[in-house]
Amino acid sequence: MCADLVIEKEAPQAQDDRSGGTPKRSLEDALAALSPRIVPRRATWAGRLIHGGVTALWLLLFARAFFLHGVVAWATGLAYVLYDTLLLFFVTVKAWPLAKRMMSSSQSSAARQRMPEMGIIVASHNEAAVLPVTLAALLEQVDGPAQIVIADDGSSDGTEALLTTRFGLTTPALGEMSAPSRRYPNLYWLRLPHGGKARALNAAIDRMTTETVMTVDADTLLAADATRAMRVAFAGSDKLVAATGILVPMCSKSVGGRLFQWFQTYEYMRNFISRFAWMRADSLLLVSGAFASFRREALVAVGGFDGQCLVEDYELIHRLRRYSVDHGLGWDVRVIGDAHAQTDAPDTLASFLRQRRRWFAGFLETQHWNRDMTGNRRYGQLGMLMLPVKAFDTIQPVYGLTAFGLLLAFLFGGHGVIVVSIFSVIFLKTALDLAFYLWSIHLYRRWTGLRAGSSLWMAAAAAIAEPFTFQLLRHTGAVLGWFHFLRGGKSWGKQHRSGLIAPTHHNP
Repeated sequence: MCADLVIEKEAPQAQDDRSGGTPKRSLEDALAALSPRIVPRRATWAGRLIHGGVTALWLLLFARAFFLHGVVAWATGLAYVLYDTLLLFFVTVKAWPLAKRMMSSSQSSAARQRMPEMGIIVASHNEAAVLPVTLAALLEQVDGPAQIVIADDGSSDGTEALLTTRFGLTTPALGEMSAPSRRYPNLYWLRLPHGGKARALNAAIDRMTTETVMTVDADTLLAADATRAMRVAFAGSDKLVAATGILVPMCSKSVGGRLFQWFQTYEYMRNFISRFAWMRADSLLLVSGAFASFRREALVAVGGFDGQCLVEDYELIHRLRRYSVDHGLGWDVRVIGDAHAQTDAPDTLASFLRQRRRWFAGFLETQHWNRDMTGNRRYGQLGMLMLPVKAFDTIQPVYGLTAFGLLLAFLFGGHGVIVVSIFSVIFLKTALDLAFYLWSIHLYRRWTGLRAGSSLWMAAAAAIAEPFTFQLLRHTGAVLGWFHFLRGGKSWGKQHRSGLIAPTHHNP
């Protein structure tokens, strides 16, 4: 039966080839032709100037600390504060429409249109502990997926026993997709040799037949109507090719876990408000692969996910954007405010730094490969606004840690006047951050309808505590990412799931 399934999917293509039609280009061929990693693009003079300028500026400002007096000796910190304040102002202006009551996409006119079929891919490697929770949520979706494919990336834990006994699947041959589950007709098992998440996702994309595809990490729990919200969004715009939902971080109930969840909760809220702002500037690049949806034909056109990148979801959006501009397609990338999910987040210092190291190293990879787009008018606001900002972001953590280091040096070096001036700046910046925190929480609540975990008092406490705690950890993880990038590291590090595993979750 498994063999019949594969033959049925491949037969139409084989027929096209025999009749003289154009053979279907494989994902590997498309990636090889379009990836700037494989076919490097020459950077523009503007891009070189922007990237070189942010580093040169840091060296200049750092040197000033040894020759100047007063607060200007802390010029690195002033530049960091100014840059961050300008970003807050940009996000505030662009996110202003969220202050108005917004109609849920599921209640819009798009809901009356035909919703495209959606398939969900769960890339899984040794995730037997969390798969029951994840699959339970997927199988209970309102207007749910036509296909759910577990892309099993060479698991060696109890995944096989779990899928065969609890979920009614028959073990397929290696490299093949199973017949539908006896218990759940839309559930399939794609069993693959271990080759990484991107390769597993691509193998599933190749075999799926739905118009749209959602990628869900094995440690991500979808709200009951998340699939419907995504389908409605794609029904409302034929230009929409990629969309991300709202993710809420979940950590363990340990003391450390609760502390990391506190900081990450408000970090995620601010980040999603920022994504909305960049979406309005037609420059959204960050679509979380843990909960993202794509138009399948667009994925196939650009070659799917690149397994050589540490952040394959972020790199993919650059390729989609590039392809859209090169072919004049006007493709759109959006964040969907009423598509919600919870995702497992790091709850220890070691796991948090590993995650941020990988994220930042992957960000640097992608920025380097797509350096020709920075400062390039051909790419509109993406090239002239977003990517120059990202160029500064490559060095921002270095600015932040340098500013903190200089503050300590002035503090313990007896430079009392300088320290007082610096703390005056920090006080004003903290007040701005606090106002932005509270405004972001207000917008987030109106936009998403989510209120749990969004206490204004706790947000205020986080805003005050973050500059000398969580923010320094973020910067440290990013600097580790620089070392990881420079030495060509590709490892992710072992991940421990603890936030979503709880006995109260319903298992099918």
